[in-house]
Amino acid sequence: MRHRFGNAKLKRDIGARNSLLKNLTTSVILEERVITTVPKAKAVQPIVENMITLAKRDTLHARRQAAAFLCTPKSVQKLFESIGSRFGARAGGYTRITRLGPRKGDGAELAMLELVGSELVKRAAERAKRKEERLKAEQEGREPEEVEGDDKK
Repeated sequence: MRHRFGNAKLKRDIGARNSLLKNLTTSVILEERVITTVPKAKAVQPIVENMITLAKRDTLHARRQAAAFLCTPKSVQKLFESIGSRFGARAGGYTRITRLGPRKGDGAELAMLELVGSELVKRAAERAKRKEERLKAEQEGREPEEVEGDDKK
């Protein structure tokens, strides 16, 4: 019987599979959103959730465990400084997989793996940028330009 055997092999040997999972995990932490195939997203999701759980602990041992798995020191820093504090009160479910449909080249089903709440952070940053541009335009004494180009048809 096959009960409780490991994760998906993803048609790779162990070294290539480990590299793929480490790189995808690092990318999700740095970019907060990655578009990949559905099996890869499902394979990397528990690893990303485990890294965020390590960040919530925020001990030296947890930092060293994360640094041993993640590829860049910048990703470890972001994980512990911003992501760990952001999910401090959340008990689990830090990531979301959204299916996007087939890829144009080979028809593989794509999925977006993202951190929950990242869309709110990006939207707030865009809103702050627009507000800053509007204030700057008012100080210069000119009318602020509209970013939306929907009515130019």
